[in-house]
Parts: sequence; C-alpha cells; structure tokens
Amino acid sequence: MKKTLLLLSLVAAPALAGEGKWTPQQVLELDPAWLRAQGLQVPPKKLWDPQRGTGLLAGAVNVGGCTGAFISSTGLIITNHHCAYGLIQEHSSPERDLLTTGFLASERKDELPGKGARVQVPRSFTDVTAQVLAAVPEGADDAARFKAIERKQKELVAECEKRPATRCQVATFDGGVNYTLVDSVELLDTRLVYAPPRGVGEYGGEEDNWMWPRHTGDFAIIRAYTAPDGSSAPFNEKNIPHKAEFFFPLATEGVKPGDFVMVLGYPGRTYRALLAEEMAERQSRVYPRMRDVYGEAIRILEEEGEKDAAGKIAVASVLKGLHNGYKNAGGQLAGLKRGNIVEKQRQSEAEVAAWIAKKSANAKGAATWTSAVKAREELLAAQQANAKVFEREFLLGAAPRLARGPAAAVTLARLAAERAKPDMERRPEYMEREHARIKDRLEREQKNLFVPAEKRLLTAFVRRAQALGADERITAVDKHFGKAFVEKDVAAKVDAMYAGTQVLTLAERMKMVTETTAQLQARKDPMLAFGLDLAREMEEMDEAVDRRQGMALRLRPEWRKAVLAHAGKPVAPDANSTLRVTFAKVQGYAPRDGAVYTPQTTLAGMMAKNTGEDPFDVPERVAKVAEAKRYGAWLDRKLKDVPVNFLSDADTTGGNSGSPTVNGKGQLVGVNFDRVWENVANDFGYNPEVARNVNVDVRYVLWMLDQVENADVLLKELGVRKNSPMAAEIR
Repeated sequence: MKKTLLLLSLVAAPALAGEGKWTPQQVLELDPAWLRAQGLQVPPKKLWDPQRGTGLLAGAVNVGGCTGAFISSTGLIITNHHCAYGLIQEHSSPERDLLTTGFLASERKDELPGKGARVQVPRSFTDVTAQVLAAVPEGADDAARFKAIERKQKELVAECEKRPATRCQVATFDGGVNYTLVDSVELLDTRLVYAPPRGVGEYGGEEDNWMWPRHTGDFAIIRAYTAPDGSSAPFNEKNIPHKAEFFFPLATEGVKPGDFVMVLGYPGRTYRALLAEEMAERQSRVYPRMRDVYGEAIRILEEEGEKDAAGKIAVASVLKGLHNGYKNAGGQLAGLKRGNIVEKQRQSEAEVAAWIAKKSANAKGAATWTSAVKAREELLAAQQANAKVFEREFLLGAAPRLARGPAAAVTLARLAAERAKPDMERRPEYMEREHARIKDRLEREQKNLFVPAEKRLLTAFVRRAQALGADERITAVDKHFGKAFVEKDVAAKVDAMYAGTQVLTLAERMKMVTETTAQLQARKDPMLAFGLDLAREMEEMDEAVDRRQGMALRLRPEWRKAVLAHAGKPVAPDANSTLRVTFAKVQGYAPRDGAVYTPQTTLAGMMAKNTGEDPFDVPERVAKVAEAKRYGAWLDRKLKDVPVNFLSDADTTGGNSGSPTVNGKGQLVGVNFDRVWENVANDFGYNPEVARNVNVDVRYVLWMLDQVENADVLLKELGVRKNSPMAAEIR
C-alpha cells in the first residue's frame, strides 16, 4: 500500500508548474526532463544528494520561524529585515535607534551578537514511519495513541541529538501518513552585519503589507560563527565565521519576466489537507476572532507607544507580529470567499467519496478504501463537538501573544511543573533540550516590556474572559479578577498585580526559571499566583487537545491515503516547517477585471510613493542617491532603473519569509518576503491565476550596499567589487 501511494504521489510532473512545496526527497522523484524544461540548469542530485543526505538545498537555513540563506562561504546569511527585527531591537534604544537608522558593521569586530539567535543547517532526512507507528499499542485509545507516538518521537530525537550541536525533530506529513526524522546542525553564535533603515526595510508599512505594487527592502544580513575548530559554540570573541559548504552566489544580472526561479525554505503551516467543514470553521470563527482580538491589541500598543519613545521601541516587535497576523486573517477571509475554496473542497471530497464507492463495487477495492469514508465521518463529528469549547480555547491560546508579564508567569509556572517530571514524560516544549531557549526568551522579553501597554492588554483579556458563557469559564480569571467585568474594579486589581510583582524584574525572573512550584508559590507574588492558576487550566486544555490529536492521527491518515490514491499525480504535503522547494516563473497577474500588474517595481516607483511621512518616508540618504539617478552597475537596461521588488508564482506561505529566490544555476536573484493580497488564502489551495510571492530584487540589495552605504568590505566578501566594470545585460 505504502509503495503504491508513493508512486501515485511522485511519478511524473505536477499539473501546475508553481504548485507544490516539495520535500528534498520528492525533488529526486520529479521528472528531470520536466525540471530542465522549466529552467533548472543544475542536476536534481546537486539540489539533494540522497547518499550524503544533503545538497544545495541545505544552503537554505532555519533562522527561528523564518528562513535564511548562506550567500558566502564565510557564514554570511541573508534573510528578511522583519526576521532580524528582534536582533535589531535588542541593540536599539532612544539614543541609538537602529530600527530607524539601520546598521552596518564596518568590520567583523563591529558585528552585533544576538541573545538566543540560532541558525539550523539541515543535515539529513530519515523516514521513521514504521518505527513511529509500531510504537502504538494494539487497542490503544486516542489518548494512549497520542502519548505513544509522542514518546517515540522524543526517543528518536534524543538518540539523534546525542551528537553535539545537533537539533532534531520528527515531522508529521499528511496527518500521520508518514513521519520523517530531520537532523540539523545548530549554530549558536549569530551576529548582525547589516540592516537597512526602517524607511527601507519596512517601506509602506502595514498599508503595503500583502500588497502589490511593492517597494520594500525587506532584507538584512547576519553572520553565523563557530568555535575555531569549526564546532558550534555560543558567542565568544575568539569564534570564527562558519564555513558554509553550500551557499548561493549573488546573480548580479538579476531576473527578467519569464525567468525560472526556485524558492527554498521552511514554510510553516498550510491547510490544504483539511476537510471542507474544518476550513469553514476557520472562515467563520478562527479568522474573525483573530481580527477581533489582535485588532484590539494593536490599537492598545499603538496608542501607548505613541506616548513614550522608549515604549514605542519596546512594543515594536510584538506589534509587528500582531499586525502581520491581523492582516493575514483578513486576507484569508477575502481569499476563501473569492476563490470559493470551501465549496471546491466539498466538491473534491465528494469526488473522492464517489471514487471510493466505485472501487467498493469491486471486492478487491472494498477492503482498501471503505474505512476512509468512515474516518472522514468521524472527523466531521469530532469537529462539531469541539466547536462547543472554541471561544475559551481560542482565548487561552491567544494569551501568550498579549500581555508579556502574565505570559512569562505562565511559562515559569509550567516550566516548574514539568521539571518535576522525568524528562521523557514532560511536554516537548518544556523538556531539558528546550531550557536554554526558554531562558533566552524570558531574558529577551525585557526589551518588550512596557507597563502602561501591559496593563491595558491584561485588562482587555480579563474583560473577554469574563464575558464567556457558563460552560467556558476561565477559572483563574474568575478567581483573581471576579466573574463580571467592572472596569474600575478590574483596573484596581491589575494595578495591584503589576505593583506587587517581581516577574517584570529581569534578575528575579531569571531566578524563577530554576525554582520549583512550591518556591514560586512561596513568593506570594500576585502575577505568579495568577500564572500558576492559568497554567493549570492550560495544562488541562492541552490534555484535551492531545486526545483530539490522537483521534486525528488514527483517522486522518485513512482519508489522506484515499485522497492521494485518487489524485494519481504528484501531491506535495502540507507545509510543516520542514525544508521545501517550489519551482516558479517571474510573472505578473491580473488582480481583478480591467487591471494587470507587471512583475517588477523600481526606484522611480518607490520615490513616487514618498510622502516624507511614515510609512512612505524614504530615508534622506537613500532619496538623495535615487534622485541623482546614481544607479551604478545595478541598472536594468530594459526598465531604465534599478529594480526593487519582483513577483513570481512560487507556492509559499509563512515561514518562507527570508527564503532565497534562486535561478536555475543556483544563484541568488532575490529574497522572498511576502505574498500578494489575492494569494493569502493560498494556504488552502493553489490558484495559478493569483498565486504570486513578492521578492526583494538582489540588484536593490546591491544598490543599497554599493551606492547608498558604500559597504566596500562587505561587497568584496560577497564577490562583488564596488564600481567594477561589468558586462551590461541587454534585456
């Protein structure tokens, strides 16, 4: 069965060139002739060598929720400005606001280290499906099934991580059809080399986010370091630049419309394997609630940030993430409606069901696929039952993104409770392997704390919790703030909580990291007390979610196997934060009747938007060079200007931020940073008419470094000599 599904999934070529986030292993199963016809000039085995378990794709690295790419053998990594935002913020203050002014390290000794910043370089991928499924005891209920699978994943990871400086995970594909052990080298010393000013890296702000035409220089350059012997090591002045085996040289000629490109990276999560009714719930409940809760938090942070310069810097990183989630939710809603995606999924499921019914008429087919229909029915029934606790679970799940103090208190409480268990019995996120990350995160939170905003965010959370129905109460809120919202009373209790806590004091918070539950309770700290109670409810919620996950791991593979067999063509699995590649062409699109967008934007377009006010405020030093038309070697002869951004029809999602966009030779031509508005709902289904991702053109990167920043040393390291004679490319 498994071999048949593999063949059905991978043989031949995909129906749509841009569709599919392909795993490294799948690339080798795609038709080489099709890949060459698309524009791939390197052999597929150069992208991924199955014997070594590595290849050019390993030049794309995980930089903590985003992607980056090695662009030199000396550890230089290019990613998005918004992906390096926390690192830039870490070194910013009202007196030295690097977020606003940007940063360039003149020499390596000037590069700025990032606390907790890590880079993961993929090393190998191993199919462990048989081991994981064999770990489930016969007759196990759903809770036991989940625990058994989770335990096996932990064991595989523990064995994998016996090697030093190794970070491993067991990734689930197609809801549990396959499991893969991903082995990566983790580099612990990462430093900021270059960040453009905010007026470049965030040009257009939220107004232009998810939009086209775009003129944003959303890129930054960091560097990974190792110990002198090449091993991974934390920050030390004696460390040396990481020697990257695979990297993407810069293609100084850039791209033109129609060119072949690949986007490599770590796409986070997509939902194409969901049932139609599960998609409908995200449309009717999840995204509207995200808009509601995140929208209120954004208003609070913006209002409080405007009152204080230091506060504005403190809330910047959290605010950026909330803005992105808020606008993304709006785009998902618009796209789901525009593309009629839920109804199309219902039709697709009906076709699979009809195919199964036809197969069932054959005695040989009946035993194979009938269980898939029953599995789908059980999944639908469970989805309806879960709707009863949606509001409570959504609010508890959103809490960590809101007030930082209570979120830290919950982390401390859960860490203490989990540490009392044997390591293999802890929740994965609180195992010993995560402690360094937790400590780094709790330390970095100090830069995000701004008490006036904190108090308003907590008050808003309490008000929402107190409005929940009788069956969805959050007991911790009722206990500490009362069951009904009275603004004056809640405000007084919030003030008392913040006045009496030491959670917001860095030194005390770091002491709490190693304390037991009894020691935390003995502190009589009001915020800790609230966090301890809230943590217990989150633990109970997690256990309920685990049972549901166990059920899904039992049922969804049955349905997905039928879907894959019915497809009869290559099917890339949903994104799950593992390494993928998507093949594409540079091209524009028609967003609506009567409008056609070309695939490139230029400096002239950027300057035409310039109002001198945020978010369209081109920094003076950038505007001066652009207005003087000092293009240097980065002029596009056909455009008669320097290209800023370009579109391609790559299949991307969140997590692809910072992904290298490379040509058929494996050279970097751009950096992916966004999708167009009409393509946000691409998470639910690929639409070739509007599936467009937005990239920073490498020539804009080089123009900034060359003509604006005079970054001679960095340019030479990148293999680009400042003002060197170059053969002009005629387009």
